[in-house]
Amino acid sequence: MKARIIIAIAAAAVLSATSCEKFLEENLKGGYSAENYYTTPGKAEMAVNAVYNSLYGNILWMFGDVASDDSVKGGSDGDQPQINEIDSFTATADHGNLGTFWQDTYETITRANNAIDAISKMGLEDKVAANLIGQAKFLRAYSYFNLVNIFGRVPLKTKPQNESSAIHVGLSSIEDIYAQIDADLADAAAGVGDLKDGHVNRTAAYALLAKSKVFQGKWADALAAITALEGLGAGYDLDPDYASLFAPGGEDSVESIFAIRYGNNKTASLGNNLCVWFAPFEEGGYNFNAPTESYVGVFDELTVGGDTDPRLDASIGRDGKPWFNGTTFKKEWGGATGYLVKKYDQDDVEDQAKAQSTVPQQRIRYAEVLLLKAEAMNESGTAGAAAVLDQVRGRAGLAPTTATTQAALRDAIRKERRRELGFEFHRFFDVMRYGKEYAVAALGAAAWPQERYYFPIPQGETDANSALKN
Repeated sequence: MKARIIIAIAAAAVLSATSCEKFLEENLKGGYSAENYYTTPGKAEMAVNAVYNSLYGNILWMFGDVASDDSVKGGSDGDQPQINEIDSFTATADHGNLGTFWQDTYETITRANNAIDAISKMGLEDKVAANLIGQAKFLRAYSYFNLVNIFGRVPLKTKPQNESSAIHVGLSSIEDIYAQIDADLADAAAGVGDLKDGHVNRTAAYALLAKSKVFQGKWADALAAITALEGLGAGYDLDPDYASLFAPGGEDSVESIFAIRYGNNKTASLGNNLCVWFAPFEEGGYNFNAPTESYVGVFDELTVGGDTDPRLDASIGRDGKPWFNGTTFKKEWGGATGYLVKKYDQDDVEDQAKAQSTVPQQRIRYAEVLLLKAEAMNESGTAGAAAVLDQVRGRAGLAPTTATTQAALRDAIRKERRRELGFEFHRFFDVMRYGKEYAVAALGAAAWPQERYYFPIPQGETDANSALKN
């Protein structure tokens, strides 16, 4: 259910310009003002649900996948050609997709800020308030994590935009943004519960905190967050059936820590529309986000039984391999590269109803926690990184890693992240944080002079935010 808060503003109309001015004022009908909405625990929960709802429509894949070496735009040549500018790092500040992602992400932040501020003043039972505020803080932290990795320095807005100082905010340093992310996640871990009911829980808070610390190179802090996660005894584990994570119900897997859920397959606007974006033309899809040969080539190890790594065909469609509804994938379906993403399609969705898919978007899985742990252990010189890495490899049927040195393990962990998390919108973030030498090797000759690339802040934000003007 989508929760909406309607703010009504009285309108005044001048009825006569030649005599005394008369105004028509109409009382609020059928809605809530900001002042009278937050009156019950139920409405507070609805406000937090509205923060979740803002995550449903998103284009993170254009940055996480297309800007990386895992995919290209795909689709028809003339359809969404501006996505190629994201792929080639030539997008300018007036680029439509940059503006859309920025607006959508700050919508989440705005809803979170409103909920945090209002709920903190309601006088709810401490435990109830801490849980709701913790969920909103997690979602705010998640939003800023995406922004700081795509744009770098951004306005750090943490208050309702009720006055000019909260609207016109200058750019914060990357260090300050991460500090806010970490503080929000620490608060979330202290406030939210442990239930696996679709809401953010403490496992998710510690998992994202560990990821934030890894991205900052704070290895000891990352391991401390993972130790706290493991100490919860929440029962998360690797799902023996990798492909089931990307089928309806995958959000309830023992491995799924934070996923965007789509529970309504009757209303297209509430379904996972990535099923439409990524599916073949032959199924009513648009063929976008076409996997590359570079991605396919990373699956260069056979299982101990001599088979192809099962994650490859669970992640993408390849010529002659099983697709959906009993069909076999054909290379010509793949358009740009001969491959298509499989993780967001499903059986038994009619062609005209692709947007009604209930396949979840997995954003944090237990497998990633293990890979973060292995990375932090290896980089900090802590023994045991190979054994943690082998848990992920073992689920895929691969033999234990042969890497023994820190450098070799670093390469192995990075490669495993790419195989394990393909098309879950992580790769560009990883390529950038690994450093310019790695990025140039992955993406070709560098198109930017600085150590890493950040997309330009959308022109719409510069125009509207006076604190960003020269």
